[in-house]
Amino acid sequence: MMNRDIEHLLKARRSVRKFKDSSVSKADVGKILELARLAPSGANLQPGKFHALTGGALENLKSALLGAVADGRPQVSQFSYFPSPMPADLKAKQRAAGYALYSALGIDRRDIAGRRDQFNQNYMFFNAPVGVVVTIHKDLGKGCFMDLGMTMMALFMAAAGMGFATSGIGALGNYGDLVHETLALPETELVVCGIALGVADDSDPVNQFRTDRDPLDSYVQFAGFVD
Repeated sequence: MMNRDIEHLLKARRSVRKFKDSSVSKADVGKILELARLAPSGANLQPGKFHALTGGALENLKSALLGAVADGRPQVSQFSYFPSPMPADLKAKQRAAGYALYSALGIDRRDIAGRRDQFNQNYMFFNAPVGVVVTIHKDLGKGCFMDLGMTMMALFMAAAGMGFATSGIGALGNYGDLVHETLALPETELVVCGIALGVADDSDPVNQFRTDRDPLDSYVQFAGFVD
């Protein structure tokens, strides 16, 4: 029997792109990250580091990122996130998610400037009071990225359980080298993504749309079960 609290948190969780002007204490951020580290980990390697920023430290990173965009700085990712080229079926999902977001905001698909401005909110951490930069040791294998992903999901769920909202920010990896420089990260670390953390502003239209999930029979095969 599913624990109803877990089921509720999983169904209620979403990527939040507008936050209230409410601070999050260091103690709460620390608690969330402690709970996140309870995620499974092969050989208990516990890969990944989390650089939690707020106040001036976060503003400095945001300023550097927006400056890079304004200056046309070439994007340098430190790892491959999406397949290249993107298969047609996955491209359709990507487009559908983007269409849902921009439709919720009333941004026409031909409004290039509006779409660009909304995308650049990624580099603002959606104005969340806390921004987390996620890194991983550059020599670790793909399995460790899987373990890091489980840790991030545990982070999202821990935050939700404490009344906070989150959004993963894969776009942060577009300027992995700049983030690396700005935070003076060790040479052994590469930038994976960012996380926005705070209290959701549920009145904003950007937080009122949801993306679809594939039906069960499209990704699961059952064998040996007796109804």
